Amino acid sequence: MVLLVCACTAESPAPPLVTRVPLRPPTLITEAQENVPMLVREVVDGRTVELESGQRARISFLAEPAVCWAAAAIAFATKTLVDKPVRVTSIIPGEVNLWLEDGTSYASLAVREGVLRAQDAAGALADAEATAAREKRGLWGPPCNGVAATPTIATAGTSPKRVQPTKPVVVTTDVPPVATTPPAPVPAPAPAPAPAPVPPPCTVAYRISGQWPGGFQGGVTIRNTGSAAINGWTLRWSFSDGQAVTQMWNATSSQRGAAVTATNVHYTATIAPGGEVSIGFLGSLRGGNAAPASFTLNGTACATG
Repeated sequence: MVLLVCACTAESPAPPLVTRVPLRPPTLITEAQENVPMLVREVVDGRTVELESGQRARISFLAEPAVCWAAAAIAFATKTLVDKPVRVTSIIPGEVNLWLEDGTSYASLAVREGVLRAQDAAGALADAEATAAREKRGLWGPPCNGVAATPTIATAGTSPKRVQPTKPVVVTTDVPPVATTPPAPVPAPAPAPAPAPVPPPCTVAYRISGQWPGGFQGGVTIRNTGSAAINGWTLRWSFSDGQAVTQMWNATSSQRGAAVTATNVHYTATIAPGGEVSIGFLGSLRGGNAAPASFTLNGTACATG
């Protein structure tokens, strides 16, 4: 007996093709990579930026720039953010928190300096806005004064009534001449007392916030102790140990020898009565690091403290 065995083998099906879907980089708006350093390429307005990837994002908690301060808000954001490394964290789709390289929140900085108002915020941002309003910084001072400028309507006054002079009446009588004696000499008035010395209209506080071999970080706070606003200022001082300013913010600097000149930028130009402006700087040193002995503001000596 012959047993025939037929083995039939079915052909196995080919494995399914795997379609590779190219990875899509996350967008800043919906899938932001948080805390990844990146550069700001352009400022669209005071609260909207364009990153180096070409994506635009609005910074959270900031209200739309006031019309009277829109240009100043863009200038402040450009100086602070453009070509600077920042980090972003997403809050809701379309909005991000923006952090500067030193860890400062840009929203808090802009509100504290009076560049923008806080929107639907409480806590630290509300406190920062209250401080800016109290010290009349940025848009809280002229020309915005915290809100859009409203023209004032002057009340017409009453013009003083003009009175025509009457013609004098001359009366002539035959009066015999009367002998007169010359008046006694009037003694010269006593010299007026010297005026009391006027206190300086400003106070300057100088501080060193950090120091390392060959360099340091310093700051200067100018306070207006006068009764009138300061509109535009130049602060001067001299170092005594060969220090030199290498970088300055909230003002522009120049130095000749030991003499340093710091001039306001547009968003720090006005100092209201009782208000103050702070500037910071980086400096180099070769030995000691003594504080300057005196300061002048617009040519007037300021008290120190």
